[in-house]
Amino acid sequence: MLHVYGIKNCNTVKKALDYLTNHKLDYTFHDFKKEGVSDEQLKKWEKQVDWEKLVNKKGTTWKKLTDEEKEAVTDAVSANKTLIANTSMIKRPVIEYTSGLILGFDEDEYNLKLK
Repeated sequence: MLHVYGIKNCNTVKKALDYLTNHKLDYTFHDFKKEGVSDEQLKKWEKQVDWEKLVNKKGTTWKKLTDEEKEAVTDAVSANKTLIANTSMIKRPVIEYTSGLILGFDEDEYNLKLK
């Protein structure tokens, strides 16, 4: 079973969930807004992807940070602290599947990895 992490009202997450539902793929959903994220979870993901890929620097949450706050994100430890405090800054969705981790929505990648 897939485990999907994200925010329900995020358009990218909606696309991913629609894809999974339409392709009859079983998943559980973890809502960052309601359930947050732990440092342990972030460290687990960082064993599979670089910490920088988890930080969504294109989103409004990142853009709202002060320059000092942005400059303080220099490694996994500082990034995780910021991501725990600002879960909407995590690249979404994060999908855990049997062979690894997928970040974001890319139909071609889903077709390749989730079938």
